[in-house]
Amino acid sequence: MSDDKYPPTSGRRRFVKGVVGSAALTGVGATTAAGINLATSPTGTGGGQTVFYGIENTDGPAPRGMPMIPVRIDDEGFLRGYYPEVREVERRGETVTVASEELGGIEYSANWFQYCGVQGYEGVQPSYDGDNYFRYASGAGVYDWQQEAASPGDRVNVEDFTDYETWGNGIGRSGLGKPALVTWRSQDTENTIPVQVMRSTVLEDMVDTATGAAKEWLDASTRDGFMAWLNKCTHFCCVPGFKSSAQSADFGAANEVYCPCHQSVYDPFSIVQRSFIAFPRPEEG
Repeated sequence: MSDDKYPPTSGRRRFVKGVVGSAALTGVGATTAAGINLATSPTGTGGGQTVFYGIENTDGPAPRGMPMIPVRIDDEGFLRGYYPEVREVERRGETVTVASEELGGIEYSANWFQYCGVQGYEGVQPSYDGDNYFRYASGAGVYDWQQEAASPGDRVNVEDFTDYETWGNGIGRSGLGKPALVTWRSQDTENTIPVQVMRSTVLEDMVDTATGAAKEWLDASTRDGFMAWLNKCTHFCCVPGFKSSAQSADFGAANEVYCPCHQSVYDPFSIVQRSFIAFPRPEEG
């Protein structure tokens, strides 16, 4: 039997094989935080190496995983995406504004989101004039449950995920996690930053059992079983989804994040540290 995960009718073959983590659903939850792989592999050319944490790309043509966005929960239970500290630094004799700080043992910066043109979005800039709350998205790919429970633009609240331990929608296994498609730092902007939020008992187990660098990052980036990532496929910038497409089962990805455009697959329970070459500042190009 061929180990190719793409069915013969698709005419496609696997482009990238990542480190096997909890993508093998027979062992989901068993890999837990040990699935955090700290190896980096630079790709691209430009302004300098940026190291980030993301959910692992395990199949398909995508060159790397999608970067995580640290989660915070306020006193009323509303979820925010944490944006790095904005500060002024001296570079080449000029004072420039940057968004960067040490968080969870790594430099977390706005450079994490330098792909698919997102680096030019107003919401990614330190000058963005708005808040960091996650708000429910609208349009294609939005989950039925969130359409019933909230209106587009409403802030995401912990109470919306009370059934996360059992939630399912007929795609893959139930109880792995409850997802939502949301936006971040996108109020009154020309471009919308798409994000996927998920609450999962698998993630809770990962946090409980993690040690070392894995523990430091998970403690800094997740809250109460919630995690989030920038939801743009690193291949051709499509919008993937966790249990959002029945087609994902045909490609062995019913329990993973699947991009229907070119069959890239990401494992949200395998968090990896990777690197790429960030774009130079305009005056450095």
